[in-house]
Amino acid sequence: MLNFLRGNHLLNLIVDRPCELSKRRFNKSTTTLNCSKSDNNLVEKIRNVEQKSCQPSLKLPLIEKSPSDQNLNESLLKHSNTTTISRLSNGLTIASQPLFGEFSTLGLLINSGSRYESHYPSGLTHILQKVSWGSTRSFNQDDVFSQLEKYGSVWDCQTQRDVFIYAISADSCGLSDVVKVLSEVVLSPNISDDEINIAKDTVRYELEDLNVQPDPEPLLVDMLHSAAYIKNSLGFNRLCPSENIDVITRDHIISYLSQYHVPERMVLAGVGMEHEYLVDLAKSHFQDVEPSWQTSVKHLKVPSLDDSYAQYIGGHLYQNKDMTKLAMGPTPIPELTHVMIGLESCPFEHPDFIAYAVLNMLLGGGSSFSAGGPGKGMYSRLYTNVLNRYHWMYSASATHHAYLDSGLFAIHASAPPRHTRDIVRVVINEFLNTTQDIGKVELLRSKNMLKSMLLMNLESRTVVFEDIGRQVLATGKRREPESLLEDIDSVTAMDVQRVASTMINRKPTVVAMGDMTSMPKYKEICDMMLKTEGRKGWLRSFI
Repeated sequence: MLNFLRGNHLLNLIVDRPCELSKRRFNKSTTTLNCSKSDNNLVEKIRNVEQKSCQPSLKLPLIEKSPSDQNLNESLLKHSNTTTISRLSNGLTIASQPLFGEFSTLGLLINSGSRYESHYPSGLTHILQKVSWGSTRSFNQDDVFSQLEKYGSVWDCQTQRDVFIYAISADSCGLSDVVKVLSEVVLSPNISDDEINIAKDTVRYELEDLNVQPDPEPLLVDMLHSAAYIKNSLGFNRLCPSENIDVITRDHIISYLSQYHVPERMVLAGVGMEHEYLVDLAKSHFQDVEPSWQTSVKHLKVPSLDDSYAQYIGGHLYQNKDMTKLAMGPTPIPELTHVMIGLESCPFEHPDFIAYAVLNMLLGGGSSFSAGGPGKGMYSRLYTNVLNRYHWMYSASATHHAYLDSGLFAIHASAPPRHTRDIVRVVINEFLNTTQDIGKVELLRSKNMLKSMLLMNLESRTVVFEDIGRQVLATGKRREPESLLEDIDSVTAMDVQRVASTMINRKPTVVAMGDMTSMPKYKEICDMMLKTEGRKGWLRSFI
């Protein structure tokens, strides 16, 4: 929920995030009966499988419920909307919410990520992500997979600028084994040289793939942060630079783990189980475990812990790139130039955070083609004022990246290279127009869209898991949906205009990729942002 309000992140987690949970290994355990037609013991074999299964006996009628099931269901119904938080003596935080269903989702969220790489080669956490779910002190990699597959698990690891996530969805009857595997993977990985080399090859392939994709948004977002927070915290690349792949060693990884992957920087979050049971499992598998790197790190010179705040600076970063051959085929995508203009917003604990979320919905946007229909944002400003008005505009969308100590609000647009200057002017005009009158209907529509999308996303167990983990990791508590809905309802047109005006008065960050022949200079863009009088006149000059 918190991550959804930041912008597109949480929505992409479910729908179209290309390099995150959508690329999870999807493994389901199955039981196969090798029986011929002449096998007279078929019924007996089914009974044997049934006894080994986690599911209730098939002989129990659906209308009958065991006392334990009845008590559990009553408990889940009574406490289904509450999040309970505990802390172990070693600093590990446990947060969970019961939810009806046969499957549970749990995992570890760690206060780690690319923003903490100031004393390490940039891209280390990207390599670390690819090493995850490897061999451990007690299991080889095949054993890790077998243990998880036994309970129909789906598992993944993802890293972002401010958080490192291990997540598993599995049959609730296997929680004990699943938590044990999770503990092994996080605290007792072997991280062998072979595993590191495989991870580096995977990163090389991923970078090559991103560089030939028609939509360069992941690369643009990395560029946006690099230009906004020059050489500090949030400005470090989330994607490993190709020149750093061979620089990163096992010693770097071990040193980083010893500093940032420690219990006091972790939250064990779970959805679909009783809190007391999860606490007991955490005590068994996390409380008195010595990490596998404890011995190795004694021989290393470990740098100081990075607890610096993000410092927004602003600037520009242009990449001249040939985009003509990225979408070949019978119906190729035309050559496009991509421009992203960002402004500093606010951290997610700031009182204006919800107003920025409403502004994000107000601008909305998407691509020039959409199937339409309710809830598609077809009445947002970037659709009505930009995509529906300028035939040459290929895409235009707003996004909001919010962190504990800063935030970035950006508009990403693309068009053929001859319209590059026009892209910049149109985007700036939309930014400036948000400081003017906002109609009651469009404000109400934006707030309703934000509330409905928030609640629809929270119907997913994995989204609830990440929401609980992120909020508790960042703030030590979780705000319930009802509280956020009240805050959304309380946002006024004056609030949106005020935050937009505050944002406009800050130094912009501009990144672009493609043919830079007609891209305006950074100083010219800054002058456009300051030109609040007569902007309708200069906008008409190129329509």
